[in-house]
Amino acid sequence: MAVEQDAKELISGFCHEVALLVGSLITEYDVEEELVWELCRNLDSLRLRYLGKLETQAQAGPVPHPAVQELLRKIREC
Repeated sequence: MAVEQDAKELISGFCHEVALLVGSLITEYDVEEELVWELCRNLDSLRLRYLGKLETQAQAGPVPHPAVQELLRKIREC
């Protein structure tokens, strides 16, 4: 569970830093308003996608090593 929380914080922290970078760039350069909105929407979409993947992996649980999977398959067949 701690690893999942660490991963969430890493993803959120990365997106936060990118958002600050975008903010810094638009203060220095003349950037069209629609481009700024598009960049921010895309960043949020990526953030949600990777948080969703993380959530899906956490729900699925750990995947056993292929050798362990093979042994479990053989045990079930008996």
